Amino acid sequence: MKDYDDMGFGTRAIHGGQEPDPSTGAIMPPIYQTSTYVQSAPGEHKGYEYARTGNPTRAALEKSVASLELGRFAIAFSSGMAAISSLIKLLKSGDHIICSDDIYGGTFRLFDKIYKNFNLNFSFVDASELADIEQAVTVKTRMIWVESPTNPTLKITDIAGVAKIAKASNAFLAVDNTFMTPYFQSPLALGADIVVHSTTKYIAGHSDSLGGVVITNDAATAERLYFIQNAAGAVPGPMDCFLTLRGIKTLHLRMERHESNARKIYEYIKRQPAVRRIFYPGDPTCPGYSIQKKQSTGYGAIISLDVGALQNARAFLAALRIFKLAESLGGVESLAEHPAIMTHSSVPAETRARLGITDGFVRLSVGIEDVGDLIADLETGFGAIS
Repeated sequence: MKDYDDMGFGTRAIHGGQEPDPSTGAIMPPIYQTSTYVQSAPGEHKGYEYARTGNPTRAALEKSVASLELGRFAIAFSSGMAAISSLIKLLKSGDHIICSDDIYGGTFRLFDKIYKNFNLNFSFVDASELADIEQAVTVKTRMIWVESPTNPTLKITDIAGVAKIAKASNAFLAVDNTFMTPYFQSPLALGADIVVHSTTKYIAGHSDSLGGVVITNDAATAERLYFIQNAAGAVPGPMDCFLTLRGIKTLHLRMERHESNARKIYEYIKRQPAVRRIFYPGDPTCPGYSIQKKQSTGYGAIISLDVGALQNARAFLAALRIFKLAESLGGVESLAEHPAIMTHSSVPAETRARLGITDGFVRLSVGIEDVGDLIADLETGFGAIS
C-alpha cells in the first residue's frame, strides 16, 4: 500500500488507508458485512478470523485516522465513550487520574459514576492552569486526561506544557481532540501519548454514524488497546466504518467552512445585548487565545454563550429554525443545545455553577449552511428574548 503520510492533509484524507479494492478495483473500501471468515485449515486464514477481532472496513478506517493524526496506530470503537472506556482499561485499581474539570458530561459520568467504583481516583482540576495540574500529581498518577478546548466552556490547555508534566510524573497524557479534529490540532506532535476522538462528530461529519477512535505512536500501548478492543468487544460495525471513511474524504473542506461560518457568527453574537458572556477560542480576549494560536491552526466551530436566565435560553432555543435543538455536534447541520439540561445534566449543579455553566448557557455547533441564513436565524432567537 502506498504511504501517504508525507503528503498534505487533503491527500491523506482522501487516500490514506483507502487503496482501491484489489479484487474489484472499487475506489471505496467495501462494506465487509460479515460476522466470520472461512479458514483453509485450523488457524490458517487470510488475516481475519472473526468480526469482533478484525474487519477489513474497520482496518481501513483505522489506517485512515492514524494517517490524519500523524500516528502509527489507531484503534476504532463503537462510540467515543467506548473508546474512552477502553482507554481507562489500561489502568489498574489504585491508579490516579488527573482530569480537566470542564469536560463532556458523558466523560464525567463515566469517570465519576462508574470507574470511581473500581478504586480509580480522579482529580478534576482547571487544566488551563499548568500549576494546578502539577499540584495534583501524586506518586500514583498514571494518566492526565485533557480536553482542549473543553466542553462546553472552551477553556484552552497548553498541551505541550502538560506533556512535560506527564513525562516527568511517569504518567501518560491523553487528549480528546474531537472539537479541533486533526485538521486544526495535532496533539501527538505536541507531546501527547494518546489522542481520542468521537468520530461521530466532525470526522464522520454527517450525523449518520456512531464511533470512536484512539491513536498512539507507542507500539506497546497499541497492542494492549487492540487486545482490549477484541476482549471487551466494543467495536464499530462495518457500515459505521464505511460512513466515517466517506466523511473523512471531505473533512478538510468541511472544517474550513465550519470555522469560516463560526468566525462570522462570533463577530455577530458578541455585539448582541442579550449575551452576557461569549465563549470562543478565537476570541482575542479569551485567556487561552495565545496558546490556542500557538498550538493549533484554527479555532473550531463551537461557540457557547450565556443569555442570563433559563427563560431566556428557552425562548432563544424555541425560536430557532435552522439551528436544530439536539445533542451532539460536528455535523454539516447547525445544532443548538442547553448543557445544564441536556449534555451536562450528570454534572452536579454546584460544579456547573463553578464552571459557569448556568441555566442561561447555550452551546452552538456551527454547521456549513449559508452563514447569512444562520445569522438571520440567530437574530430571530435573540428577538424572542424579552
